[in-house]
Amino acid sequence: MAHHPHIHTHMHTHTHTHAGNKAVLRLSFFIITAFMLVEAVGGWLTNSLALLSDAGHMFSDAFSLGMALWAFKISERQTTLQKTFGYKRFEILAAALNGLLLVVIAALIAYEAVQRFIDPPQIATVGMLFISVLGLLVNVGMAVYMSKNSDTKENVNMRGAYLHVLSDMFGSVGAVAAALLMMAYGWAWADPVASILVAALVGRSGWALFRQTLHILMEGAPENVRTDEVLAAIRQVEGVQSVHDLHIWTITSNINVLSCHIGVDGRLAVAEAERIVHQIEYALAHHNITHTTVQVESDPHEESVLCSFDTHSHPHAHGHH
Repeated sequence: MAHHPHIHTHMHTHTHTHAGNKAVLRLSFFIITAFMLVEAVGGWLTNSLALLSDAGHMFSDAFSLGMALWAFKISERQTTLQKTFGYKRFEILAAALNGLLLVVIAALIAYEAVQRFIDPPQIATVGMLFISVLGLLVNVGMAVYMSKNSDTKENVNMRGAYLHVLSDMFGSVGAVAAALLMMAYGWAWADPVASILVAALVGRSGWALFRQTLHILMEGAPENVRTDEVLAAIRQVEGVQSVHDLHIWTITSNINVLSCHIGVDGRLAVAEAERIVHQIEYALAHHNITHTTVQVESDPHEESVLCSFDTHSHPHAHGHH
């Protein structure tokens, strides 16, 4: 890979955002943990379950941010002979757990909201309004800070943390609106209605995140890679006669891996075959593929792009040497 500076610059930017992501997570974790305590005490003093459930939501935020930080720390560990990809995958597992946690929290908020419809409690609305406005400001600040300073689009771990903060922001909007409605009209039901809306938002973002991580864990093709374009790029390299046994998958955010077999003219020198492989690597770097393994074969192979994984056939059926 040393022949292609493009590939190395790609890897360098990844580590740079990694450090930025960690710094953002650390600060977010401390701010949200501090404000969670403010909301919990405020909810207890004003008897506002909306604030208490928002504090519960903030707790899940702090938990998920802590998990994301831990995942980054673990994924930095070196690769070993037993774990040849290192601990990069842990990031995806943390994001999956995060998504599931959001779904569970949504269910708990919805359940609590139904209880409140049946038996609405007395609430100190002025205190509730003050704390929920404060909460809204904290969340807006955090969301802007995270989207500006970290990789919330590509990195599923950062995305999970960012979704938590965003849904929390909507939770604060709901609490502010409920407090205002209760102060103006005495509508006790405004509180559980706001909670149900929050639950719907939280559940939706959590489920989407969980599905995304499940796709990665099932070794699905990366979302930022077009398989047909990748195939075309390989076939366009001069000297490639056929492509088969193609696999594209994701190790963790921003690390996409490809392996395939290519058929070439059997009379080629080894150096020529290596040149073809280098050209393929270089072409694929432009398609978000950071790590490529290509097996070169001379025999005219039937054009079957995908590997069939026929476990019942002879164990050496795929050994093309």
